[in-house]
Amino acid sequence: MQHRIVPDIVSNQELSILSPETTVREATAVMAERGISAVMIGEPQNLLGIFTERDLVRRVVATERDPAATRLSEVMTAQPYTLRPGDTAAEALQRMRANGFRHLPVLDGTRIVGMVSIRDLFSVVLEEVEDDLRQRDMLLFDTGYGHG
Repeated sequence: MQHRIVPDIVSNQELSILSPETTVREATAVMAERGISAVMIGEPQNLLGIFTERDLVRRVVATERDPAATRLSEVMTAQPYTLRPGDTAAEALQRMRANGFRHLPVLDGTRIVGMVSIRDLFSVVLEEVEDDLRQRDMLLFDTGYGHG
């Protein structure tokens, strides 16, 4: 079974959407409080960008910017790649791997519906592979299919 982004991975997620005027310090406080590694920038109907731990390291810490004075609009990844609700976990993982991403926002048209992490996808794809292997073993070893 191929798991879809919605509803199999993202459903009733608490969205973390911050204003582009939010400071990096404020954003990292939200990330720490919620135990997340990325936040989306914009409004529920308008994704402007994404800010991740990687952005923090590369664009703030490494360049010695002041987190209290730096706005997300200055250091976010603008116009990020996104996923659609009907995309499969395998497709999303493939896109992340090909482009070196760890997080991708999920949009239904222009409406933000969630954020998917590579960790979320890995566990789902691993489950799919394990299910495929179990079914293969049942077929090969004639177990679990009943006896005619």
